[in-house]
Amino acid sequence: MTDTPRSAQPAVSARRPGDPDPDLSGITLTHRAMVTDTARLADLTTAVAQRRLPCAPRRARAIARYVALMCESIHHHHTMEDDVLWPVIQAAAGDFIDLSELTEDHAALDPRLDRLRAAAAAFGRSGDPEMARPLAAGLADLHRLLAAHIADEERELFPVIRRYVSSTDWQAVEKAAQRTGRLSFEGPRILAVATDAERATLIGGLSPVLVGLLRVLARRHNKFEAAVFG
Repeated sequence: MTDTPRSAQPAVSARRPGDPDPDLSGITLTHRAMVTDTARLADLTTAVAQRRLPCAPRRARAIARYVALMCESIHHHHTMEDDVLWPVIQAAAGDFIDLSELTEDHAALDPRLDRLRAAAAAFGRSGDPEMARPLAAGLADLHRLLAAHIADEERELFPVIRRYVSSTDWQAVEKAAQRTGRLSFEGPRILAVATDAERATLIGGLSPVLVGLLRVLARRHNKFEAAVFG
């Protein structure tokens, strides 16, 4: 994806001295969940491929489903960055940031995600440990790329967001992502990787109805995770 032309950039709120910093805890936890999941799925499927971990057909199907949902989640995240967040940052920060390398990383992710979906589907259909080998290799490759990309993004981009993007515009970006994300998968995973303090802060900012919904979704997700990870 190329940089958004200045004429097409969105109107942004001027960041004024004394304005609160954007709260980046949501994107930080989303990043943490992606890196955590790719690592543990790579370890799990490697153990299956090496026949160190028994894998019944039901578990193979659950693994395939989890990988497919994770790929969907990663694609949604970097698409929202390309289409929603990048234009806001460019409009607010102008020439103070170059997003081309991060955008190139996103482009490199798509074919990897496509290959992972295909490998996961093949493994889910067969349950053959040999079919777990390409899946494990693809997950390890994705984990390396994501870990490096996220480290670069948080080091280079987060200070720019805090300096130039208003809290109002940041909240609009987060709401756009939440509207199109899969809460049943994203919510429990984000809460799972949060520290106790982070989790308390997140829960404290939600309505009682949403807190109740997340508890229900977490119970369902825990059953799903047990089918995958044991």
